[in-house]
Amino acid sequence: MDAPVFSAKLSLYLDLIRWNRPAGWLLLLWPTLSALWLAAGGFPGWHLIAVFTLGTILMRSAGCCVNDVADREFDKHVKRTAQRPVTSGRIGTREALLVGAVLALAAFGLVLTTNAATIAWSFAALAVALVYPYAKRYVSMPQAVLGVAFSFGIPMAFAAVRGGDSFSLAAVQGAVPLLAWALLVGNLFWVLAYDTEYAMVDRDDDLKIGMKTSAITLGRWDVPAVLGFYVAYLALWSWLVLPALTRPWAWWLGVAVAGAQVVWHGTLIADRGRDGCFKAFRLNHWVGLAVFGGVLLGL
Repeated sequence: MDAPVFSAKLSLYLDLIRWNRPAGWLLLLWPTLSALWLAAGGFPGWHLIAVFTLGTILMRSAGCCVNDVADREFDKHVKRTAQRPVTSGRIGTREALLVGAVLALAAFGLVLTTNAATIAWSFAALAVALVYPYAKRYVSMPQAVLGVAFSFGIPMAFAAVRGGDSFSLAAVQGAVPLLAWALLVGNLFWVLAYDTEYAMVDRDDDLKIGMKTSAITLGRWDVPAVLGFYVAYLALWSWLVLPALTRPWAWWLGVAVAGAQVVWHGTLIADRGRDGCFKAFRLNHWVGLAVFGGVLLGL
């Protein structure tokens, strides 16, 4: 393969995995890192930070490949997605799935450097991730399924810190405390908030093709619901996280910064315009960073 052909193919692959749009993996990374710090009671070590950072990027990229294959017929009718590599035919479905499989295997290789509990929970995470693209056909709030998939780094982080080398059911379950699952539920509300904003961008197109989304299900209650989801996320995480912190002022500072962004996002989506809704989604990772900052400085 000569240089121009290789360059063109590489450009297509990078477009396939949304390499130029890091907001997607940052949305997954911040709650995962927060969970790592909470599970460890402080700095979790460079090995786990590297595993979960690289693993998050790889799995989000693999998810883009699967999602684009699953949605290729729908995406042809959506203005925002019509020119994606798979949808436009520039990359075949088998090729896209092969790229996704290679990325997922690379992520699994990272997981193998942790412990038995994390390895076991990684299969559950993969199963949820594979279900989401098809949930949009049958579930009126598919963003809830996405919320579980996007939040599964939280129990895996606890498993990586607290798990052992036994694959027994008791050991695998015991590595993930109730706190981790409660944090997952709280984070699910954040996913519902920002992915409903994302769905509001495509609402007109989704209505035409029969796609189910939270923006369509919520109807005229979409904006109040999004703001309510944000409040539920910050309130639940505050209740769960504060007992573990030694400097609560740092947490409240992070919540204040996140809350200020929520108010701003409310103004962006108030008129339900495509540009405002997409901007609110695209910049949402800063909310997660503020919350992570509260955890980092509060421990």
